[in-house]
Amino acid sequence: MKKAFKVVSSIITFVMFVNIAALAFIVISSKASGGEPLIFGHQLKAVLSGSMEPTFQTGSIIAVNPLNGEEKKALKAGDVITFQTKDDILVTHRITDVQTNESHVMYETKGDNNNAIDLELVLAENVTAVYSGFTIPYAGYFVDFAQSKEGSALLLIGPGLILLVYAAFTIYQGLREVDKKTEEIQSKENIV
Repeated sequence: MKKAFKVVSSIITFVMFVNIAALAFIVISSKASGGEPLIFGHQLKAVLSGSMEPTFQTGSIIAVNPLNGEEKKALKAGDVITFQTKDDILVTHRITDVQTNESHVMYETKGDNNNAIDLELVLAENVTAVYSGFTIPYAGYFVDFAQSKEGSALLLIGPGLILLVYAAFTIYQGLREVDKKTEEIQSKENIV
């Protein structure tokens, strides 16, 4: 029983430590990069629609590489880009054609699952990132839940409650050990 408790205790401690370390890393990374967390130079984005299926399933997390000014103008047909629309919405679609004039580079884009190209051309200045080729299926549902009020509360309160129960159980086990030792000492004194 004691061995099983120690194993469970070690697992809970390890999981909590990894969780806290990961959250700290994401928060520090978000603050350092100005809002978007960077993990090994990649930003993580949740896929909210099926416009890019089967390339990305709805609910996936994709990694994108942020672009600077010159990189934004060097993209080509076939690249999957993340861009900002007039309504300040981030969209990730594939470039189908590149158009240039004297001063601007513009991209014609289309979702892989859409029947038609996007109605408006994307200015190179509005491109924020290019897809890096890394996807985590279904992880976006967890991220979306974590960003909701209910999810945030559960993810903050849940580990706290687990830690409280774990601490109470550990204190109870320690008190039982102290009581055992006290009884052993008293029984040895009564014998002598």
